[in-house]
Amino acid sequence: MALVEVRGLTKDFARPGPLFGPAPIVRAVDGVSFDIERGETLGLVGESGSGKTTTGRCVLRLIEPTAGEVRYDGTNVMSLSAGELRRLRRHMQIVFQDPYSSLNPRMRAGDIVEEPLIVHRVGDRDSRRARVRELFELVGLDPDLGLRRPADFSGGQRQRIGIARALALNPSFVVADEPVSSLDAPVQAQVVGLFVDLQRKLGLTYLFIAHDLRLVERICTRVAVMYGGRIVEIGDAGAIFRAPRHPYTKALLSAAPVPDPDARRQRIVLDADAFDRTSPLREIAPGHMAAI
Repeated sequence: MALVEVRGLTKDFARPGPLFGPAPIVRAVDGVSFDIERGETLGLVGESGSGKTTTGRCVLRLIEPTAGEVRYDGTNVMSLSAGELRRLRRHMQIVFQDPYSSLNPRMRAGDIVEEPLIVHRVGDRDSRRARVRELFELVGLDPDLGLRRPADFSGGQRQRIGIARALALNPSFVVADEPVSSLDAPVQAQVVGLFVDLQRKLGLTYLFIAHDLRLVERICTRVAVMYGGRIVEIGDAGAIFRAPRHPYTKALLSAAPVPDPDARRQRIVLDADAFDRTSPLREIAPGHMAAI
């Protein structure tokens, strides 16, 4: 059984409308389904506005879905009460995209990492402080830096603090919501390497949301491609990068930069009228599905 099972996930948002009458509805996520096996990394890719972040937050019920089902280790996340969901959050955590706005600027770094332990009433003060030092070392930070505030850290260091906070409760599943998109390229490589090391050490399962296809190809076991709120292709990372089948996936990959500036690339311009957006996913090869 997969660790995370998502079926028919849908999220509608009401847009500002007329003073009288119903507000217009925007469907940000439209019937998304996928599984994530224990210990794997599923990459969720697509352009801005495709529904990636909304999907990740709905899976954790940080945003309440309009419809659909999410199961974590066999438990129906959507049916849980507030108290039951709070207890489950020890196993399901998130690393946010922006390391600048996701950390409270008034709190010391050590207190930020300790906060989940306090909220979930884990241990006494001394054991929590020892755990914080352990977490700082785990993400490659000097534990003595815990007395500093977020403004004293670089972007990469702040994201490491965010990762330490997410790992404080020993989760098994982590949603990484574009965790390196706001960092410089050399720092991106370091933080991505940290995610890989932590997965190997702790046996973590990731939903890795990104728009940088180079990173996704490097660390993801499988890839799901989103377009217009729907998954249009999903399969092993190698198969999708070698032989994409959906027109949107082909266009997306053709736009990805390559290390060799002299390499010839044929840029594919997406013609949205050339395919049916409502086509369901179908298996085109073992483990490889596309909405064609």
